[in-house]
Amino acid sequence: MDASMVGIRLASSTLTPLLKKLFRPPGDGAGLVHEPVRLSSYVSWTEKRALDQADLDKLATTLVARALAAPGERPLPKGEEAGVATALAVTLHALGDLTMTDAQAVALGPAAFAAALRAQAPDLGLSRDAALFHERLLQTACLHILTFFTQRSTFVPATLVDQSRRLAEVAAALDDVRDRLPRQDARDLAFEADYRTYVARRYGTLTIYGLDLEPGTERWPLDTAYVSLEVTALPSGDPAAPPAPDLPALWQRAVLPPARASRGPHRGRVMLRGEAGSGKTTLIQYLAVTAARSADALVPFVLPLRTLTRQGERLPTPRDFLAAAGSALAGSQPEGWESRVLRAGRAMVLVDGIDEIPEAERPGARAWLAELITAFPDNAWLVTSRPAAVRADWLRGEQFTETTLAPMNREHVRTFIDRWHDAAVTGDPRRDADLPHLRDQLRQAVRGKPELARLATSPLLCGLICALHRERHGFLPSGRKELYTAALSMLLHRRDRERRVRAPELGEEPQLQLLQRLAYWLIRNGRTELARDRAEELIAAALPAVPEAARTLGDARSVCQHFLERTGLLRSPTEDTVEFVHRTFQDFLGARAALDEGSTGELARHADDDQWEDVIRMAVAQGRPRERGEIMRALLDQGTTRSSLLAVACLEYAAELDPGLRKEATAALARLWPPADPAAAEQLGNAAGPLVLDVLPHPMAGDHRTARLAMFAAAGTGSEPAVDHLSRYVSHPSAQVREQLPQFWPRFDTALYAREVLARLDPPPGRLRLVSDAQLAHLPVFDHPPALHVLGDVTAAGLTAFARRYPVAELVLSRLPQVDVLELRRCTTVRKLTLDAWSALEQVQGLDALTGLTGLPVEEVELNLINPLRLGPVLRSWSRLRALRLLGRADWSVHDLPDGVRVLDPGYAWRPTGRADWEALARLGQLQELTVSVDVLEALADHARLPALKVLWRYEDDYVAPRVLEKLRTAFPGVELRIVPQAYDM
Repeated sequence: MDASMVGIRLASSTLTPLLKKLFRPPGDGAGLVHEPVRLSSYVSWTEKRALDQADLDKLATTLVARALAAPGERPLPKGEEAGVATALAVTLHALGDLTMTDAQAVALGPAAFAAALRAQAPDLGLSRDAALFHERLLQTACLHILTFFTQRSTFVPATLVDQSRRLAEVAAALDDVRDRLPRQDARDLAFEADYRTYVARRYGTLTIYGLDLEPGTERWPLDTAYVSLEVTALPSGDPAAPPAPDLPALWQRAVLPPARASRGPHRGRVMLRGEAGSGKTTLIQYLAVTAARSADALVPFVLPLRTLTRQGERLPTPRDFLAAAGSALAGSQPEGWESRVLRAGRAMVLVDGIDEIPEAERPGARAWLAELITAFPDNAWLVTSRPAAVRADWLRGEQFTETTLAPMNREHVRTFIDRWHDAAVTGDPRRDADLPHLRDQLRQAVRGKPELARLATSPLLCGLICALHRERHGFLPSGRKELYTAALSMLLHRRDRERRVRAPELGEEPQLQLLQRLAYWLIRNGRTELARDRAEELIAAALPAVPEAARTLGDARSVCQHFLERTGLLRSPTEDTVEFVHRTFQDFLGARAALDEGSTGELARHADDDQWEDVIRMAVAQGRPRERGEIMRALLDQGTTRSSLLAVACLEYAAELDPGLRKEATAALARLWPPADPAAAEQLGNAAGPLVLDVLPHPMAGDHRTARLAMFAAAGTGSEPAVDHLSRYVSHPSAQVREQLPQFWPRFDTALYAREVLARLDPPPGRLRLVSDAQLAHLPVFDHPPALHVLGDVTAAGLTAFARRYPVAELVLSRLPQVDVLELRRCTTVRKLTLDAWSALEQVQGLDALTGLTGLPVEEVELNLINPLRLGPVLRSWSRLRALRLLGRADWSVHDLPDGVRVLDPGYAWRPTGRADWEALARLGQLQELTVSVDVLEALADHARLPALKVLWRYEDDYVAPRVLEKLRTAFPGVELRIVPQAYDM
């Protein structure tokens, strides 16, 4: 019989009693001692000799005998039993020489444990069969020995301790490895700092059309160039929809640390609509740069859709944001950085240009956005589009707020003109001598010429007007077609000619012929960007028909390079793509190409495609009378709301048109009334211009809804005649109608609107929002002054002058980036003051930023501070103060409060520092309402005596122990305990 089968035939009941004799009885516990517990301490002959050598020989002989007595073939020749028994006794005796613990032995297993015993025993000198029999018998014995170890009372505790020690050793080793490797968060922080710097540099400049700057300085700093515009909420029809933020609120959200920003969809999901050249992309740049410059602000991701989809690529997942947007840092970010930023709710995702991708791709873009928002809901989102590109509720399911960029008002235009001429200064006295005169002349022209004011409605058009005014030494085109034509001529020729650049000179018409081919290809394919090699193919196909270009510049590659380097119309956003510097030029040239091809029917067929809307208008402006008539006829024949509205809008561009067609288009306008909602009414007014005023109902006809629609339509024209029309609503019986009138003020001449509309409101307005120095200067004085909210582009000088002259009783100041010195001490009428501090004020004036509020006769004050400002001296000077609410941090004490304070909210972080504070609080004998943190409640009950207290507010909705509640009832009998709602968001 094979010796390997021996162990199988020996039962536990046979071996276990014999093997137990090898060991001493175990004690209790885990066997925890300072030195390792070796197996030698277990065996019975090493201490109190329960077994001697003879006993061990006897035990081994018994084991051999019982193994041989097992049924089956004898595994050992006769006569070798004694040798195997002696060898087994010697091997088992080696247990006393082992230095391992029982746990280590069990971990080895029976075979390895038997090998360890053999290594401690001398050479046995057995025959092959005897050695195999001894080996199998030893392994079987070792199996039972290890089983015996696991049954000892100390084994399990000792094993757990040993495992804990090993886990601790592994953890320490991992900590050591982690310390040797760069931390993930450290890598993220380092890259994020580089990324913010890159974003601030990449998006921190603007292209200013028509400025001849020195080489390398063609870009204008965004801080200098940006003009704050108005964002207006579009009515959603959903009473649960979140309120629309104004533009300064978007700025503030960009720089607000995520820890202070509210979470959820109300944090910032904005769909921003605006016409071509209205400043949508510039706003995105401004928000990105503003956020990038603050290490605590949201992390901006700028995603221009025209770039993401130029080759029909799939829209990117977060890991591909940088690469898809053409960032030079793509590939250098830590793995998964974008997703970590988004999961933490620290991102501001800026998606630019829904209108710049084909209509067929927009559902996919919406699904992509929805998927991102579902995965990362707690971030800020801004999506831009032209007004008609997608329906009004396109992102309503994702809880986006619908807003629109309002046209530039007179104040915006004046500011833009000033900043444009500031940027035009070269430092050369001869070139700069005429700039002040040209600036003042242009200001006057915009004020005095309504047709020019109607053109200056967007940053793009204002820039072109400034450039052409300087180019033509004070003479300007009178219409939009003439403005664009002159601008193209200027951009194609003027820069090289005035700089005396030595370059091949190609006539204007050949260049336009080639450029319009590129423009029309882009329009037909629903793109704003194309691959450079495709652009060269289009140019090559057109060159035989434009031989002058080939003779002057060479092949298609050279022509394309000339357009990129020497004209101001094409640019290369990436190495392998080209685009027009602005969509407006693409539309204008595309319309020119359509007319050259005789494609008036194709133009009209695309009346319901928003990407063709401006192309059709430009075609009417540039076409001959017959072509205009064909386009207008086709638009009116379609009979849809959109085609009729477009036909009405085209009337402004049709210098010459058949009278019958003009009359028919005017009748179509009347059929478009009433529009569905205020947004549609405003769009109608914007499209039709002053013509819409002729079809509006009488102000007193119909209900308040009809009146509001008429007001929005009139305001949409932005024209001077609209002011007269709106003035007819000043005494309307509906408060909703009257309250809407001040909202239109920024769209019109400030002084005219104040005089003709605001001053005549009856009754006077209860609240007004002021966003410019001009509004502060021209605000009428009412019998009952309204509550005023001042924000936006107001300057320190304008605010100080206003405070001296105007009898304001309730004043809110917030988000005034141009105000770095606050001086209101001459304001003797203010009784209620709310100050939402801004960084420019606190950075310049530091701890004393509030000094300009000293001595005010205020009775109710709310302060929302960013930095710990010095408030104590100011508080001591407010002798009439009755209510104070303090958010943020400040340097003050309860001792600074006047005795007459009745309502006090010292802020969530307020903690009394000692007995003196409690005594000072008790001095406020008229205090009726107090707001404190839960942590302060028990001490308040123990130390404060406030006999007039009626309401005690607490910030957190945390558990308050019954004994604390009992203390409060005892100290302040009859006091009502309330909870401040949403303290952290507030």
